[in-house]
Amino acid sequence: MKPDKKACEMSVKELAAYIDQSVLKPEFTQDDIRKYIAEGVEFGCATVCINPASLPIARELCRGTSTGICVVCDFPFGLSTTESKVAQAEIICRDGDVQELDVVANYGWIRSRMFKQVEEDIRAVVDACHRYGTAVKVIFETDALTLEEIARATECAIAAGADFIKSSTGFYTGGKNEGASIEVVKAMIDAAKGRCKVKGSGCIRTREHFLALIDMGIDRMGIGYRSTPVVLGLKK
Repeated sequence: MKPDKKACEMSVKELAAYIDQSVLKPEFTQDDIRKYIAEGVEFGCATVCINPASLPIARELCRGTSTGICVVCDFPFGLSTTESKVAQAEIICRDGDVQELDVVANYGWIRSRMFKQVEEDIRAVVDACHRYGTAVKVIFETDALTLEEIARATECAIAAGADFIKSSTGFYTGGKNEGASIEVVKAMIDAAKGRCKVKGSGCIRTREHFLALIDMGIDRMGIGYRSTPVVLGLKK
């Protein structure tokens, strides 16, 4: 949804509300995880986006703050069976304190045009999460997909009841690395037509790019821990 004012006129607090601070590096130590979750909370980010193993730390550090918890599911490949994805989602959500779950769509299925299976896979996870009041963002590995495939996958996610569609895991190494480019985000917004929200993730590292996506009408962005202070204008 397009904001009521230009992004360049927004306060740091208003801008931080667009951010899921990414704390997903598999090599992070427990101290690293604690540090970057704490920074996300300090910045006032909408959520911190974490791996399931980081939940105990996130629960401790986010409790009583305005920053929620977003957990990734079947990340970063999306290739588990539907049953396995649902089981992981149940474990993540069952305590009722995870606000959002980001699940990776099977992009091999998308490329194979198995859209019925893609929709069913997403719906199973969405239904499990919604029972606990957890919103679902469906990640498309957009660097591996054409714009037409992204549009078709968007229809699958909407039909399955997803709350958001999202670009890129940030961990794709098999081709281009453009992430949430202007072109890709525009294609996602156009395909969604206001029927679900849109999250951009991957390669959002400059303030100019960040502000431009807000002005386009993006709803949320996944920002790496190094880039959060940059896009907020707190660090060059």
